[in-house]
Amino acid sequence: MNLAEAYSWVNIRFLLDGLLITLEVAVLSIIFSFIIGAVLGLIRYMNIPFLSKFIGIVVDVVRNLPLLLIIFFTYFALPQIGIRFSIFWSAVSAMTIFESAMLSEIIRGGLNAVPNGQMEAGRSTGFTYMQTIWYIIIPQALRSMMPPIVSQFVSLVKDTSLATIITLPELTHNARIIYGQHTSYVIPMFIMMGFLYWVVCYALSKLSKRLEASYR
Repeated sequence: MNLAEAYSWVNIRFLLDGLLITLEVAVLSIIFSFIIGAVLGLIRYMNIPFLSKFIGIVVDVVRNLPLLLIIFFTYFALPQIGIRFSIFWSAVSAMTIFESAMLSEIIRGGLNAVPNGQMEAGRSTGFTYMQTIWYIIIPQALRSMMPPIVSQFVSLVKDTSLATIITLPELTHNARIIYGQHTSYVIPMFIMMGFLYWVVCYALSKLSKRLEASYR
């Protein structure tokens, strides 16, 4: 096992190109899923007749599906009904669908964790229902929601490796190409993949602790 050859600049650059794709998919999925998940979680918290129950059913179905199945659906099934995405956007769409469902449950749980008395106190001061949610309920709920939300984002970063099944040129895919051509590079590539994933996930974990501290 020649580490100098395995970690040549050509191979490292190829891995970093894959890491960039991984981060692009993760960042876009995080943004989209947070927005959609927040809306879905809020609707479920508000108990809007029919709509909240319908969204709850959809969320439960998606949460209990394997992410790999959703990736297959966006890439292979949607084109059958005329909806075509590139490999990149198929991965982003699948991650967004899955993570939106997961985040909506976290957000709904965080909102429900705020004592009912807070809503009553807000309404008694003259706030509207939505003003009470925005200015009183959400700020308190963020304290309990932030750690699991960031933890879910960390999982999302790692789950991007599943997109290698549709040949998305992300980190895992590029590493497989390298050690597929040189079988002696298998261990070095796994070490480097582990290190790069760890760097990204550790940075998100540190961010989580800072955000958690800021909301205390």
